[in-house]
Amino acid sequence: MQGSGPGPADNTISIVQRGNLKTIETTLHKQWRLGQNIVLCWSATDNGILLLMVPHYFLGNFTATTADSGEEGARKSAARESYVRRLISGRRRKSRDEFFEISNKLGVSTNFIKLPEPLTDQPVVDAAIEEIVRRYGLSYVDSRAVILIDIAQFSLYTPFEQASQLNSLSYSMNSAYNKLLSRGVEVNFARTTTGDGYYLWNRDLSPAANEDLLHFLLLVIADNAMAREASKGNTVPLIRTAFHIGSHYELYQAEGINPTVFSYIVGDVTIELARMVDLAQPSQVFIGDFNVELPSPGRDDPNDTVSLDTHAFLERCNEDMERVLGVKLSGQEVKTMRCDTSRVEGDDRPRRFLLTDKHGLTRNAFNLELHFETSEGRWQLGMSSDKLPRPSRPGDDTVDASALKSKAPSLKSVSEE
Repeated sequence: MQGSGPGPADNTISIVQRGNLKTIETTLHKQWRLGQNIVLCWSATDNGILLLMVPHYFLGNFTATTADSGEEGARKSAARESYVRRLISGRRRKSRDEFFEISNKLGVSTNFIKLPEPLTDQPVVDAAIEEIVRRYGLSYVDSRAVILIDIAQFSLYTPFEQASQLNSLSYSMNSAYNKLLSRGVEVNFARTTTGDGYYLWNRDLSPAANEDLLHFLLLVIADNAMAREASKGNTVPLIRTAFHIGSHYELYQAEGINPTVFSYIVGDVTIELARMVDLAQPSQVFIGDFNVELPSPGRDDPNDTVSLDTHAFLERCNEDMERVLGVKLSGQEVKTMRCDTSRVEGDDRPRRFLLTDKHGLTRNAFNLELHFETSEGRWQLGMSSDKLPRPSRPGDDTVDASALKSKAPSLKSVSEE
């Protein structure tokens, strides 16, 4: 971007630059054409910005494999899909050379938006353009923690009870956010409703964001459980929950003549979560089988990371649990908190659950137990080990998750506990 002499503070956008952003927004809205076109990337020039815009179906056609293409065609298709994922991941601003290289590879022409004034080199202006471009495009995130919270037997309640339960769950989320914020941890969470629950994720993509989201989930679960104990009737939901880390696409759907300001996600991670929750029982918490990058302990550089599996990730989260200690849930101060996966009886191995979907695809998940102590008592949440089905063969650490249904307590018995 071109400089324009001394400018405002780095975190302030001047009136001149706001005019540039307004021009970009207005022009993109026209070229977007109610969702017909999407933006892939952009590059700055001396007097405006360059854009690559394609029809919404272009990327699907670009990566498609024809029925008669054979093994070589499938290989090329996979390579093109990998290229597209890299293109729509992370920053959309490209250097001039990168921009025209992408244009040539995709075989698409460029668009130009002339601006009233040159853009400044402020990071805040750059970030604002990135945000506008994302709203008119499609993004890919390779690794992100996502939560799915589902209200058990939601359809059996009256509309008023359903509204009350969704409101109660929403309050637990907002309360967890505020409590972590008071400890210096900001979970910039986004959510979309499933009708009887929510998908939630952290908008932040830093290596620490996934750990922050798990601590957020633990406070939501704890707040919900304590609210249920204090409530009467069916105003506070009985939930079943899943936490997983994986890839997804993110998009902004059109509402009327404008793109929404709220994003939606769909991809491997949401599919995995849906399969977990489908077999989870009331009060149960599943956590997926994953590997994730977290900041290396004792290092100042947040980009210096180490790869952890599910159980090492949980142990790291437990080591950092002091961030939630001292917060108050229903007026009770949290003294201790720890989460662990259930173990095989007489063994230290984690008990795995094999989930098989209707397509015959399988994945592993683990049962998560949450233990915490407040100023007034001790709590154990999630499905305890004694209520879980045992492996069919001695020494085996894997259980077919479908066995949970035969072991599951009724909704009434869970509510009475």
